[in-house]
Amino acid sequence: MTGRKDELAANLAKVERRIADACEAAGRAREEVTLIVVTKTYPASDVRILSELGVRHVAENRDQDAAPKAAECSDLPLTWHFVGQLQTNKVRSVVGYADLVQSVDRARLVTALSKEAVRQEREIGCLLQVALDAGEGGRGERGGVGPDGIEELGEMVARAPGLRLDGLMTVAPLTGQYAGRELAAFERLMDLSTDLRRAHPAANMVSAGMSADLEQAVAAGATHVRVGTAVLGVRPGLG
Repeated sequence: MTGRKDELAANLAKVERRIADACEAAGRAREEVTLIVVTKTYPASDVRILSELGVRHVAENRDQDAAPKAAECSDLPLTWHFVGQLQTNKVRSVVGYADLVQSVDRARLVTALSKEAVRQEREIGCLLQVALDAGEGGRGERGGVGPDGIEELGEMVARAPGLRLDGLMTVAPLTGQYAGRELAAFERLMDLSTDLRRAHPAANMVSAGMSADLEQAVAAGATHVRVGTAVLGVRPGLG
């Protein structure tokens, strides 16, 4: 275990340095950017080590992996983010452990999350997942609502009992006008965030950037970056 802790500590230090350097280059304070470590496919023992190393935000994208892991780590001072595409039949489970759901992208999901949050007497933070590759009125290749759907969906979340509208999230698109243009994509998300905050000033969270493009996200103004591989290593079966 000591070897794994040393490995994670070294990786975490490298990522922290990247974020700090990106903040300095952008003229931002390091405290303006929160690191979320994406722990998908990795065991609860790694989550425990990360907590010992000072990590306070972790993310998962599959409920069947996340639920038992969150239960095993329920004694730790962690904020759990759900970042994957969420089916309504998994909402009851996810509301049981997730503090924030970053992948809210349709009305039916808002209704299900609200009903379950009220039933469990919890308040769930919600980020609207924005698909920058979506056509008008459509959804993205990896889920998400198109920019033209943000206002209506945001109003629905803001009015829903048990839910809190916290901001926006995106994944750099693989297709469309922003493919291969991560900085431009994240700058577009910041513009959309500015629009959203006119009506909902508290919805100031902007989650963007992963292991490969966190610098571009910080440069654009992201408040949260989601990093998995650079901290935990290349996932088994993913190359």
